[in-house]
Amino acid sequence: MTKGRTQARHWLSPDTVLEAGDGRAGPHLMEGEYQQIMLLCRQRRRSVAELAGTIRLPLTATRVLISDLVDARALVLPVTNAYTPADSPDSPTGNRPTRQLMEALRAGLERLPA
Repeated sequence: MTKGRTQARHWLSPDTVLEAGDGRAGPHLMEGEYQQIMLLCRQRRRSVAELAGTIRLPLTATRVLISDLVDARALVLPVTNAYTPADSPDSPTGNRPTRQLMEALRAGLERLPA
């Protein structure tokens, strides 16, 4: 399923939220677990941990599959809240970019040609 890969190309935490993108996954990405992930994300936004639990795969394997779908732009990391509120316990120094914003930015930059 992961072809022996144990590292995802994109850094994805268990709470990273994903949604279906406008890209088209190739034929090899529309089978088995890839198809299950896509169907779930088309229904609504899902976290990496939720996807792993639903399709009953280890988190590491799920991250590898999701990373393939992000590369194909079949899944995207939406930015729902760009900054943490100044009074948030996650932001002791005031407004800071959220983890979701940083993950989305990283995924976008990794798609750029070198």
